[in-house]
Amino acid sequence: MISLLLASTAWVQPAPAAECERVGGPEGCADRMIVVTAALVPVPEAEAPASVTLYTASEIQAQGLTQVSDLIRLAPGTSVSSSGGPGAQTQIRIRGAEANHTLVFIDGIAFNDLAANNQARFETFSATGLGRLELVRGPQSALWGSEALGGVIAMETPDPLGATRGAVSGEIGSRGVANTAASFATGGETAGLSATASYARSDGIDILGGGTGDRDGYDNLTFSLKGVVRFGNGFEAGAVGRYIDHDVDFDGSDPVTFARADTADGSTAQTVAGRAWLRYGDADTPWQARIEAQHLDSENRNRTGNVRTNDSYGRRTRFGGQVSRRIEAGGTRHLLIAAVDHEEERFGTRDLRFGGGSDRDLERSRTALVGGWRAEWGDRVITDIAVRHDDFSTFEDATTFRAHAELKLGGGVSLVGGYGEGIAQPSFIDLFGFGAGSGFIGNPNLRPERSAGYEGGLRFSRPAFSLEAVAFSNDLEDEIVEDFSIFPNYTVVNAPGESRRRGIELSGEWRPVQGLRLAANYSYLDTRELNAGAGNALREVRRPEHTANLLADYTAGRLTIGGALAYVGKRIDSDFDLFPAPRLTLDPYVLASARIAWRIGDSLEAFARIENAFDDDYQDVVGYATQGRSVYAGIRFRFGD
Repeated sequence: MISLLLASTAWVQPAPAAECERVGGPEGCADRMIVVTAALVPVPEAEAPASVTLYTASEIQAQGLTQVSDLIRLAPGTSVSSSGGPGAQTQIRIRGAEANHTLVFIDGIAFNDLAANNQARFETFSATGLGRLELVRGPQSALWGSEALGGVIAMETPDPLGATRGAVSGEIGSRGVANTAASFATGGETAGLSATASYARSDGIDILGGGTGDRDGYDNLTFSLKGVVRFGNGFEAGAVGRYIDHDVDFDGSDPVTFARADTADGSTAQTVAGRAWLRYGDADTPWQARIEAQHLDSENRNRTGNVRTNDSYGRRTRFGGQVSRRIEAGGTRHLLIAAVDHEEERFGTRDLRFGGGSDRDLERSRTALVGGWRAEWGDRVITDIAVRHDDFSTFEDATTFRAHAELKLGGGVSLVGGYGEGIAQPSFIDLFGFGAGSGFIGNPNLRPERSAGYEGGLRFSRPAFSLEAVAFSNDLEDEIVEDFSIFPNYTVVNAPGESRRRGIELSGEWRPVQGLRLAANYSYLDTRELNAGAGNALREVRRPEHTANLLADYTAGRLTIGGALAYVGKRIDSDFDLFPAPRLTLDPYVLASARIAWRIGDSLEAFARIENAFDDDYQDVVGYATQGRSVYAGIRFRFGD
């Protein structure tokens, strides 16, 4: 599961997993792990020097976790913060970056929500039905553009090509949980169609704790549909669509004191997204080309009780294309790439309580040019260089650079290292504010946040055993922070100086016998933000200094077992019930999960699973309770391979 990625210079979308190619020509995919997150040409695992965690479909199924955020928590270098139980607002921070510094793709569609301050809505992402998940750590904006400052997460639904196959499952569990899911794929080697659907609900918990308030539950409905057709002469056309409807209850704040309170607040988030592409070329052709378009439409409707209070929407449309050329000369192999993409974004708010005083309809655009060069210098050295220029319509343009290299020392030992830059564009709210009477005034003179960092490490790899150790150092400039100097109003500004992120990530995997996989990782993180008032650097909030994970899965005959232990160390958070908000230390915790399944006959499987098995009482965010021990049971019917 733990692998490494050389994020080769590519256009803004991850390449489909079905494209099993490499720089020098065809390479078999059936017996090799291929990583595709940041590459036009998928990269074999053994030739990937930058840091990534990869979950395959079988590993996701074995763990049995239904939330994508629970899978991400098990990866090195990540911090997960949930403001309550499942379905509540969830933020991901990679290598100490901010919550809006992670760029998320689902089936190649950018899923960061313009209506959620450019953050991805991880609480709405179901792990059910995923074919794979990849998480790249470190600045990746030279490949991906804005929001790829801390890292990139890419998820894919099952490949539609291949034999007919499918599965249907259902489970019930603690706190009124009911989860159902179905997946189906049919086709052949030249055309195919796949679909997934899932529905999840829970009565939830009292997220303020104490057991005196009402339960804050959620329900989530997700559909996806994907089709691919491969014509003769190396042409391929494809399209994918996804729909998410997520409704959650939560406790907001008292309208007088602004402190947390047991309220009847709720929110519905609906997302409709689609992508289509046409490509030419394969591993046997020196030239490759791709054109592609995608659109995402998100709408968030907030309420108190049964009364709608305000709405917001975000719409993003992208068009782009790229061309690449393979060259072989003197025992070396090269891939040259040139790409362009254009993006249009729209954002709006609707005030339903106060006469529309804060209604806004805003637009902006971006055009990017990308160039890259990946080279294999014989059998021992791989280099990868990329440069990208983003021309923004509403603020300062940005150019980012990235370079990675791998040196194979022999005997399965490699040295890996690189340098990368990242940017995160200001959100619409940052630039233009909330509107009249809100107290918050936007700052149209903001610059994108910028990060630059290095990583280097050592990797040892054998067919049944692998180890890696990576150290990294990233510095954040022009961080967007709140400014109260215009009290009683406030705004945001680019902070002077730098915030630092330093760390070490250790990970390994062992397959001692067929069917058994053991994996472990440990991360040390030191994050410091400037504190102008105190004249020193303070540790960043919601980023534990120490995290560690153990994972295992085992399959033998009719039996499948999966489980994980996740340790989250002490971390700092701020208590915003008080002014000025004091900094508190949250206690460490351990989350244990397990799933056991027994196949009844050829097609039917019964399973049971448990989450937070130790019933640890913990908080990710000050003042918000999280879910205790939970048990579930269900059945799964499948057919085909």
